[in-house]
Amino acid sequence: MNDYTNAIEINGITKRYDGFTLDNVSFNVAKGSIMGFIGQNGAGKSTTINTVLNIIRPDAGDIKIFGLDNQKDELEIKQYISAVFDELPFHDVLNAVHINNILKGVFSGWSSETFFEYLDRFQLPRRKKFGQFSKGMKMKLQIAAALSHGAKLLIMDEATTGLDPVVRNEILDIFLDFLQDENNSILMSSHITSDLEKVADSVTFIDKGRILLTGFKDDILESHGMIKCTKRDFKDIAPEDYISARVNDFGADVLVSDRAAALRKYSGAVIDPTTLEEIMLFYVNREKKEWR
Repeated sequence: MNDYTNAIEINGITKRYDGFTLDNVSFNVAKGSIMGFIGQNGAGKSTTINTVLNIIRPDAGDIKIFGLDNQKDELEIKQYISAVFDELPFHDVLNAVHINNILKGVFSGWSSETFFEYLDRFQLPRRKKFGQFSKGMKMKLQIAAALSHGAKLLIMDEATTGLDPVVRNEILDIFLDFLQDENNSILMSSHITSDLEKVADSVTFIDKGRILLTGFKDDILESHGMIKCTKRDFKDIAPEDYISARVNDFGADVLVSDRAAALRKYSGAVIDPTTLEEIMLFYVNREKKEWR
């Protein structure tokens, strides 16, 4: 593979369906980083990921992976990509020994030794049928397979959904190990924003098929803030100065995207730090402006 700066470059991807459009989506995943891809269910995360994997052909735009065209150079690229989905792609009657035999014929870089080391680390049985695996075991198995053929890019689509916090933490630790090699990168879609807050370097937020925010996670968290105020004080805040406001009988929580400017303009206001979850929630409600 040639030298590249971004593991993924998505430029102006558009895909039209009846009732939904992925609308001019653009963002990059820097080499050596984890990009958290967040949004509600149905926002367009899986559609975007499926265009990256060339499962779906976009109506417009182009995608480069490792600096190569994701359609023309698909076979070369896919030797170095692993995709992990929320459902196990292997048949229920198979076991881990079968998977090892199948995948060593698929990937030129497949390592049986690495695969069985991950099985031991995850305490996964080698001969038990997948139909008898729990959801957590199935996910660990997918990740063991994903990390056993020298992949440089790991793409996760809602892969931690439905797992208990202990298993999720274990998996996040393995991702951080994977990134010790600075040539490795991860695109991780999730609506569990607390996981991404722990590990992501950058965040891209999609809503109704459009990108609302993309950038370094720390910059996004630093620039946004939450004004907590009385209803009377809320009336003094100009609508153009905030994203949306959650108003109840006692007062208002008001999300601002430029904390420093809000502090200058509303010098008496208390502006608290916020979370990715709150940012997502308040942006989703931006069209209502005020909500409960």
